[in-house]
Amino acid sequence: MPFITKEKLFSKKWFISYLLIVLGAFIMAAGFVFFITPNKIIPGGVYGVSIILHYMFNLPVGLTAICFDIPITIIGTRLLGPRFGAKTVAGFLLTAFFVDTLTYLYGNAPLVPDNELLSSIYGGIFVGMGLGLIFKAKATSGGSDVVAMILSKYTKLPPGQMIILVDSTVVIAGLFTFLDWAIPLYSLITIFITGRVMDIILQGITYDKTLFIISDKHSVIRDKIINDLNRGGTYLQGKGMFAGHEKTIIFTNVSRRELAILQEFIHQVDPRAFMTVINANEVLGEGFRSLKEKIDSD
Repeated sequence: MPFITKEKLFSKKWFISYLLIVLGAFIMAAGFVFFITPNKIIPGGVYGVSIILHYMFNLPVGLTAICFDIPITIIGTRLLGPRFGAKTVAGFLLTAFFVDTLTYLYGNAPLVPDNELLSSIYGGIFVGMGLGLIFKAKATSGGSDVVAMILSKYTKLPPGQMIILVDSTVVIAGLFTFLDWAIPLYSLITIFITGRVMDIILQGITYDKTLFIISDKHSVIRDKIINDLNRGGTYLQGKGMFAGHEKTIIFTNVSRRELAILQEFIHQVDPRAFMTVINANEVLGEGFRSLKEKIDSD
């Protein structure tokens, strides 16, 4: 049964998982109530549709979202198998409860009045934080994610592309509903920031760099990496495309400060060296954060 993770009932890990879901659902709901819904921002997915229906028929956003989430989850389970456990159900039920409760207690006025741009940024941050915490609990947000997986199964397109397609369709529906060209822009800002904040919550903020270095002085560079920087690496064997000469490629990960040191050193020993620098979203292993620490913290 893929995607479902089970913790022992009432164990420490069980409590932490559901604490993350409760906290994530509350933060996400706050983003909708205080910033997104009052400004008619359409962040895609089930809540985007619910916000449209809220303004068309005065329906409660949270309850409307549940009316979509429950059948979508049931259909997804029948078509995709038992991928959506109790934590996913708890996630979308709690989010809807918090959305309607906060709306009842706070009202429908935006927390930042007359500033849709700032509201779209704040909304993206709050929703991204909430979703990130829910995902850390090994739950999903349901809704458009499930729809995208169903469509992916029958269209053979990647789920990531289908999520973009589903969310874009909802945003366009918001444009035609409210006839305001500013809404898609603010909605896309919210969707983009939501994704970035989710990445930070799930992977953390890192300035580590991944390097691929091609140089005839690879042994000297290797000594610098191991002895001075106290880092490891791997030799990869390759062949140049132009002349067909055998090449030794150094693959390694370093910090931002170590990158500057290494670049200066390589320039001194081999100015003709070729180096590719990639931002590493996450590096796990010896010398960095351990895989065990990553799994335990999640």
